[in-house]
Amino acid sequence: MAQYTPPVARTVYRLKVTLREVSPPVWRRIEIPASTYLDDLHLMIQAAMGWENFHLHKFVINGCDYGEPDPDYDDPPMEAGSQYTLRQLLRRAGSRFVYEYDFGDGWIHDVLLEKIVAPAPGVIYPVCVAGERACPPEDCGGPWGYGELLKIVTNPMHDDYDGFVEWLGGEFDPAVFDIDEANGLLEDYRAMDAENW
Repeated sequence: MAQYTPPVARTVYRLKVTLREVSPPVWRRIEIPASTYLDDLHLMIQAAMGWENFHLHKFVINGCDYGEPDPDYDDPPMEAGSQYTLRQLLRRAGSRFVYEYDFGDGWIHDVLLEKIVAPAPGVIYPVCVAGERACPPEDCGGPWGYGELLKIVTNPMHDDYDGFVEWLGGEFDPAVFDIDEANGLLEDYRAMDAENW
């Protein structure tokens, strides 16, 4: 006789994702189904933050690395993010973990599970509910390089100003965060089947 498995209650995790070593802080608050797999969470963070998914990533949760395992390089060993949901790894509000993007530039994000809530009526998840400041441009050299970039692009008299503005493809305002743009990028992930919650 088959064993009965009760349905898992649908829940939403509210995460605050903060970029480390950048001042003033760059952060996003996103709400996602607790059943989200880590490989999908990676894409959702990319969309909410404004990254372009050009580089490798990993999560560090409870001392274990999760991402895309490489059979030729397993030091330290990495678990497949496609096999684990947030619900499996995080059970309590207040839990923290790390998301690293672009191992060369070393963009470290601190992620806090702020709340576990029931889905709100009429809301389709994931959704970005708040945030501050623009995401740094890809390949700008990590937090140190970004600090240098900010000194240059905020000073039109700097010798390298024109070159950096051209490299950025136009003006860059580090203070601007467009929540509608972030949610537009998250739309691709809103087709998740609610039955899989």
